[in-house]
Amino acid sequence: MRSLGQILVDRGLISLEELHAAEAEQRASGRRLGRVLVDQKSVTEKDLVAALATQIGMTFVDLEDAEVDARATTLLSEKAMRRYGVLPIGFEDGRLVVAMSDPANVVAVDDVRTMTKMEVKAVVATKDDLSAAIGKYASMSEDIEAIAEGLAGDQGDGDLADLEAVTEDAPIVKFVNVLITQAVADGASDIHIEPGERELRVRYRIDGVLHEVMKSPRSIQNGVISRLKIMADVDIAERRIPQDGRIGLTVHGKQIDLRFSTLPTVYGEKVVMRILDKTSVMLSLDDLGFLDHNLKRFEEAYRKPYGMILVTGPTGSGKSTTLYATLNVVNQEGVNIITTEDPVEYRLPGISQVQVNNKVGLSFASALRSILRQDPDIVLVGEMRDRETAQIGVEAALTGHLVLSTLHTNDAPSAVTRLTEMGIEPFLVGSAVDCVLAQRLARRVCSRCVEMVRPEAELLKAAGFDDDIVDERPEVPQARGCSACSKTGYRGRLAIHEVMTVTEEIERLAVARASGEEITRTAVEQGMRELREDGLAKVLLGRTTIEEIGRVVI
Repeated sequence: MRSLGQILVDRGLISLEELHAAEAEQRASGRRLGRVLVDQKSVTEKDLVAALATQIGMTFVDLEDAEVDARATTLLSEKAMRRYGVLPIGFEDGRLVVAMSDPANVVAVDDVRTMTKMEVKAVVATKDDLSAAIGKYASMSEDIEAIAEGLAGDQGDGDLADLEAVTEDAPIVKFVNVLITQAVADGASDIHIEPGERELRVRYRIDGVLHEVMKSPRSIQNGVISRLKIMADVDIAERRIPQDGRIGLTVHGKQIDLRFSTLPTVYGEKVVMRILDKTSVMLSLDDLGFLDHNLKRFEEAYRKPYGMILVTGPTGSGKSTTLYATLNVVNQEGVNIITTEDPVEYRLPGISQVQVNNKVGLSFASALRSILRQDPDIVLVGEMRDRETAQIGVEAALTGHLVLSTLHTNDAPSAVTRLTEMGIEPFLVGSAVDCVLAQRLARRVCSRCVEMVRPEAELLKAAGFDDDIVDERPEVPQARGCSACSKTGYRGRLAIHEVMTVTEEIERLAVARASGEEITRTAVEQGMRELREDGLAKVLLGRTTIEEIGRVVI
């Protein structure tokens, strides 16, 4: 085992001269070498503890900078944390990671293991940092009990002044803040707060899948929801009708917008908050996972000065993100870009954005008419919801404007028939629409725990791989699960694309009111790669799994 002094010298924290001087002082005073170095201000307390951890083969954590999982901190009470001098900070390979200042305290480790019913991995932190962190991250259980007692029996309308006072209480504020900051840290896209008969359930949507993270006493329901309503600047006294609002705040140094929505249910108001990370709006198309073939086809469309580009897919398939990334590319100083959206999710610099407001008669159609009088070069319409909006968009595309919009269809060829069904003349659809991009979001396999396997030929064939791939039986990713991905095997998402260019042949099919199957057949003959084909190509590239493609692509 290396000596403490040697470790400090090797790390460049002290010189040999300082070490020799400290050792002389140690012999003279009988004090520990580390304490002598700290008193002489040769090293800091953190440097010393980190070196001691290295000496005994343990990991040191700086709790001021470490990411602490709030779910781990709820496993012990504050009283137990202070008694044992420990703080649960996360999970790793099925074990609870616990920071402690005295790693030799095996009794504390055993008691934590018994209380949490989990195996424990101890890491080392300084005593001062640990004490401060326990105060900061102490279990919310006591706070929740305090809230529950304060709101016991208050399940009716209550007194508005009392409810407003409760929402300013520290436990309520802390509870709401932890919900939001942990959701952002976990990479959640939505927070669901759902009242039940006996409890309040909290779930996060991570990579498109809902995960339950907390159940709390139902008696805190009104206080929590009212606190969120105040933050969203909506009426806290109104519980009978749905309400929408927006919350803006900074989390971990990032500007975050929360799109807030309430829905009255039999047990109270359900709240869903969509998390909008403003930094993600600056994505480029390269960040969206386009393969070269599809990116080239899509680029040919948005580089044209006119025509209509449609992005299709179900809700939550990343259509808006793709459109914003496209606008980032075409947003030049000499171009006038105007959008009409419902709602405006992200603010884009250099672009005029219009918020639809049906209450005052500002619909997509009326906004689009006004936009066309503003001399635009490029127009983005949030969604083609009705015939009137689609008609104006088509006419704009035919009169020299580049029009970007979204449509709810299952694949790219169906967009042509969908516009026809909305009442647009087929010859106008064929002439105006230049490109249709269909997409889905699939979970990206976790890079830390992914395992490459060679599946049976039958599985590859059933998935839809070509015969030559089936015969070759290449290795493909398989999700396993680790602490980094919360045991799911997936971390992050990527898009699966299908790009259809509207050629003369497809235009003629549109005029003839051909079926979606006929249009698909022609588009594939002309080079379109269907969603499943693009997804399977990304499986072969090691980005996702066969099972995930089967989940998101019919």
